[in-house]
Amino acid sequence: MARNEALFREVNERIEDVQSGFDADGRTDFLCECGNDDCTQPISLTLAEYEQIRQDPKHFVVVPGHDVVDVERVVEQTDRYAVVEKIPGAPAKIALERDPRT
Repeated sequence: MARNEALFREVNERIEDVQSGFDADGRTDFLCECGNDDCTQPISLTLAEYEQIRQDPKHFVVVPGHDVVDVERVVEQTDRYAVVEKIPGAPAKIALERDPRT
């Protein structure tokens, strides 16, 4: 599960890199960073929204309802996306270790 989340977070980092080269005031489709291996649902975010989420390496953006209560808690939710935070212990440690920004 952690491997899947980290992979999609890395893909989203590349999407942000590409989009930041343009004057993108609108929304961009990012991928749901949930732990479901079969999920490839897009999430429409502005670059500012994505950057705000990524300020904390324990935060992931998911489609509402894709949170896994055993390892994370919802810290923000809109009609388009939810932000989940990995709970303390192993889930948070893995998120920090696999953060592509560190």
